[in-house]
Amino acid sequence: MKQRPAYTSTAAHQKLLQLSQQPFSLASEATLSSKRLQNYHFCSKHFDFHYWSQRIDDDVLECLQELAEECQLVDQFKAMKSGEVMNAIAGVESENRQVLHTAYRDIFSDNPWCQQATGLAQAELAKLKEFLTQVDSGAICNQQGESFTTMIHVGIGGSDLGPRSVYEALKCFGLPDRRVVFIANVDPDDAAAMLDQVDLSRSLVNIVSKSGTTLETLTNEILVREKFDQAGLDYRHHFIAVTGEGSPLDNPEKYVRSFYIYDHIGGRYSTTSMVGLVMLGFYLGYNKAVEFLRGAAVVDREAEEQDIRQNQALLLALLGIWNHSYLGMASLAILPYSQALHRFPAHLQQCDMESNGKSLNREGGMVDYQTGPVVWGEPGTNGQHAFYQLLHQGTEIVSSEFIGFREAQRQKDVIVQGTTSQQKLVANMLAQAVALACGQKSANPNRLFQGNRPSSILMGKRLTPEVMGALLALYEAKIVFQGFAWNINSFDQEGVQLGKSLATRLLVEMGPGQDGDETTERRLLKAFAIG
Repeated sequence: MKQRPAYTSTAAHQKLLQLSQQPFSLASEATLSSKRLQNYHFCSKHFDFHYWSQRIDDDVLECLQELAEECQLVDQFKAMKSGEVMNAIAGVESENRQVLHTAYRDIFSDNPWCQQATGLAQAELAKLKEFLTQVDSGAICNQQGESFTTMIHVGIGGSDLGPRSVYEALKCFGLPDRRVVFIANVDPDDAAAMLDQVDLSRSLVNIVSKSGTTLETLTNEILVREKFDQAGLDYRHHFIAVTGEGSPLDNPEKYVRSFYIYDHIGGRYSTTSMVGLVMLGFYLGYNKAVEFLRGAAVVDREAEEQDIRQNQALLLALLGIWNHSYLGMASLAILPYSQALHRFPAHLQQCDMESNGKSLNREGGMVDYQTGPVVWGEPGTNGQHAFYQLLHQGTEIVSSEFIGFREAQRQKDVIVQGTTSQQKLVANMLAQAVALACGQKSANPNRLFQGNRPSSILMGKRLTPEVMGALLALYEAKIVFQGFAWNINSFDQEGVQLGKSLATRLLVEMGPGQDGDETTERRLLKAFAIG
């Protein structure tokens, strides 16, 4: 991996430090001027991006452009797409892998960035299309000759959060009589609750684990198998797997089909691989799953633009760096004004915080600056009645990213007092951005709003499979760009491993079938005691 500069070593960094001492005041009358609203907005195929409500001016934008060029952010993105080893840290043991989640989206190009990886993706997509055709035709069915109507998706982390968030987002596009339930948590009550909802005889069980050894997933697989045994069903007619080639799950004697995920696709970036596509293909149908990929491909191409005003992912990333690294905002709220996106902030929590929650740079040294922010969020308008009080008047300044759509996804609405529910939803979102930015003057200090709380707005027409693919890829690229700027490895997750290894150590101390009680807890913690 080539060495590239961190943002702190650039000339633009020094200029931005100076500009951050007196950033643009959103409480100014110029904030809502027609000129600013027009200039700080640009339209891509899927989204209008409004950033007038950020504490920036033309000088800041010019310096952010310089920062992107000095850090070679777009060049690094292209290098990633072409197959350069980006998952690496010089001088220390690391995964040392390519990062090619974009290869699945490069299938629409006549000249893919990495032909080998895209060729593997095309082969898996062909396998999936054949499998789904057989499921739809009844060639693959249960032992009674009945069709499968439910998929039980068993995975955890990146094998669950991304696919689940996209499924929830696209529920209204599902095939008739098809549904998906998810089992991720090792909590047995979660699995039991999900299994009580389904007819096992007409269920496909999709076990998702790249290594085939993930403890939570294997535990839940055994639990589900036992349910099949109790129901008198042969699980071998119901189970499929998404796994690494040659893993323990790559076994035709136990699984109807095995689909492959390769080492060059990281878990939290895997939704557009077989990790998400098998489930989406079953639920939406193959063609709509491909539409989802097509939306992501559009963003991947746009992310190659050097001009930050023509590259939404890059501009979103740089505005985030401005807020976090220069204005000192430790927290980012993702606020979708779409109930269908209610699990999307949870996915972004993992994708962002597992990627950029790092304190080691790519040369193996400790960083001396802030890296990734704390990411959280909930859908509006419910959030307005929960945590928005802190957003408006709290001592912690939080930057926000709003996501909204002009049309209702299900296209069923009602007019009340002259406006539709969707119009009310959008009005609430825009009003929140204005209120956070401009605040409110009042002689009553309890009703005083200081404003100057920055946000951005992504506005789409309607949330479709293609638009959801674009939204997912937009945030993936944003996270990657920020990791490049902070000069950290956004593609490993060593922080996940310590707790898992300690839990394994504790399990050795536990007898089979023991319930947790105070005595057990004390005995387990004593295993770590010194002396």
